Order: sequence, then structure tokens, then C-alpha cells
Amino acid sequence: MRTAEIKRKTKETDIEIFVKLDGEGKVNIDTGIGFFDHMLTAFGVHSGIDLDVRCNGDLNVDGHHSVEDTGICLGKAFAEALGDKGGIARYGSAFVPMDEALAFCSLDISGRPFLVFDAEFHDDRIGEFDTCLAEEFFRAFAFNSGITLHIKEEYGKNDHHITEAMFKAVAHALKDAMTLTGKGVLSTKGVL
Repeated sequence: MRTAEIKRKTKETDIEIFVKLDGEGKVNIDTGIGFFDHMLTAFGVHSGIDLDVRCNGDLNVDGHHSVEDTGICLGKAFAEALGDKGGIARYGSAFVPMDEALAFCSLDISGRPFLVFDAEFHDDRIGEFDTCLAEEFFRAFAFNSGITLHIKEEYGKNDHHITEAMFKAVAHALKDAMTLTGKGVLSTKGVL
């Protein structure tokens, strides 16, 4: 069973994350940042991953440490749950519309972390979530999971819609990439 549990405590955050990759999209999220909770909920539901996230962070400073550290821990949990990455489809891509916004994601569960993030936001915040933290979250997630991750806002006007489309596009691409194929490691090298 592809599961992992990560606990990480620093002077800035105290985080516990549990993931079950072959789940039903059951989520229990509490980061103290409402919009971020909404995005992680969408991520779990649309990827079909059971996701339990608890983050107690220094929100008196701002949301940066909580969002980035959650990305770090979620990435580590994915890396652990995926193991040697054998028997998965490896690649996934998805376009997701959200009203007037359209986002695209293409990813490779390669063991070679990289992030290309191409989005422009119109406002500084969505609720208590600083829009610049979307990129910080995805960078932390990509580099700690070993995923090459490309995310692009095709177009959009509403930052809520743009961000939600991106999280859902990543979720759908990830769902395809981690699909079990029953074959070996998809690489000419024989390992990832």
C-alpha cells in the first residue's frame, strides 16, 4: 500500500501529514489558512489521494512558513509513498478550466526535481493567502517529491479561479502519472 506519514517540527511550524496514494480523495486539512486549506482539499479530492494535513505555524508573522513547510512535508510524503517509482505511468498532463480561468500542468515523476511556474496574479492576496505563496508551495513540493513540475496559467482574471485551476490541474496530472501499470520502471536507464 502506497502510504506515508511525515512529521516535522521547527521553530516556525509543527506539521503532520499522512498520504494514501491509492485512496478515495478523503481529506482532513487544517493549516490555519482558509484558502490554502481549500486548495489542499481540492488537490486531494481531484487526485483521489487520501490526505491528512495538520500545520500549526507562525501565522502571526505571515503564511509563508506554513505554506512552504507544508509543501516540503507533502513532497517528502509523496517521495516515500512512491518508493522506487517502479510500475507507474510516470508522466501526466492536464488542462483544467475554472470559470474564466484555464490552467495547464505537465509533470514527470522522474526523481529530478524542477519547477516551471508561469502565472500572473492580479491581487496580492486571496483571503489570508498571499498569492505569491502558490509558487513557493509548488517549488517545495516538487523539490521534495523529486517531480519535474510545469504549471502554466493559460489565462484568467480571478486569482481564486486561477489558483484553484492550477491546484486541480496538478492533481489530475499527478493522478495519471502515479497510475499503476504493472510494468517496471519507465526509463531507458532502468532506474529513476
